[in-house]
Amino acid sequence: MRGNSAHRPVLLGFARADLLFRFSFADILEEATGLGYQRPFNERHSQDFRRYIKEPASSTIPLTLNLRPCAAGEWKLIEGDGASVTLEISPAAGKIMAQVDCQHRLGHLGDLPILLPFMCFIGLSEREEMEVFNVINSKARGLSTSLLDFHEAQLAQELAIERPELFIALRLNSTDGSPWQGRLNLGGSATAGLKRIVSLRMMQQAINDFLKATRSNPPSSPDEAAQVILDFWQAVAAVLPNEWKDTRRHMLTKGVGVYALMHIAADIFNECRQAGRPCDRRAFIGALSDFANTIDWSTTGRLKGFGGQAGVKAAVELVREARRLSRYKVVNG
Repeated sequence: MRGNSAHRPVLLGFARADLLFRFSFADILEEATGLGYQRPFNERHSQDFRRYIKEPASSTIPLTLNLRPCAAGEWKLIEGDGASVTLEISPAAGKIMAQVDCQHRLGHLGDLPILLPFMCFIGLSEREEMEVFNVINSKARGLSTSLLDFHEAQLAQELAIERPELFIALRLNSTDGSPWQGRLNLGGSATAGLKRIVSLRMMQQAINDFLKATRSNPPSSPDEAAQVILDFWQAVAAVLPNEWKDTRRHMLTKGVGVYALMHIAADIFNECRQAGRPCDRRAFIGALSDFANTIDWSTTGRLKGFGGQAGVKAAVELVREARRLSRYKVVNG
């Protein structure tokens, strides 16, 4: 049946699970290329649904699909009586429907003839499809907040203005020479061997702390802020190379370490601005060299066990105290 879901045209119908599986696919986000938008396939979730749907009293809400625009007649709609239509699919068409909201329900039903209801959007672009997916899943339990943030970045018209912290975090993840290049977890499927150590959401929250702390004399633009923060993390990796390389046993890339260091970055930036000095990689290296190696950054050191906002605050004070003591020694010989 042809109709509307609010303001978008859709088809409503019923089909066997194995048939829907045969002609549909999940557009999973590939972090290396930025293509796709869905979370990775959850085997357990899908197997649980397969076991459930085979039970005598089982049911499900309609699967949500989208007939992607076709370029070579892979599918067409043949009008019938009233609102009825027939979806005709070319034998060579392959998977023509995107699984907007059903990848885990359909994932392990490729061999089952169970009849299922479905709603199918007609010809949404990939961007429109992502918008629908985001609305459906923005409150879904278990859906990565970083994946939703990545969607927002793709959908924003002026990301640097609308969400500067997200703009900067993605810049850190994509810029050649960044210590964080390819290491932020965006919520999709990572390339084999990719060592992701911090979520996109965590990094942007830490960057937001930096932006708040530098409001009195802020960077002139999101681009300048991105360069300042990139310079800072390059300085961290240069001053503490062994700790940076051994991320598993050190706190530099753990949540508390990331948040604390971004507060220290703001301190150094504010001091440079007040003194009329440039705040670049060289300035950060000079400041960090005075005290960073006096702190035990290991996971068994004083930073161990710090968690939550109170833990971040305590970690910031610990690092600031180490910096203060290093300055005291310089002044007093």
